Amino acid sequence: MINELDQVVLESDLPEYSLQRGDVGTVVLVHGSEGFEVEFMTLNGETVAVVSLSAGQVRAIGRGEIAHARLVSH
Repeated sequence: MINELDQVVLESDLPEYSLQRGDVGTVVLVHGSEGFEVEFMTLNGETVAVVSLSAGQVRAIGRGEIAHARLVSH
């Protein structure tokens, strides 16, 4: 179960927001079983996007996963 303030992993590219599959975001609002508002930020705290996503577009972080850094084009 994914709750507010949980970190989640994006499951598909969202080029209109400069987001790629595998990007990690923080759930800022849960829309029941329908989906989530997720904030994606740079590692220095700059918000890249706050996006409404369906439950199928994100997943919980799994055991043993590691974060990866990349540059974001705005």
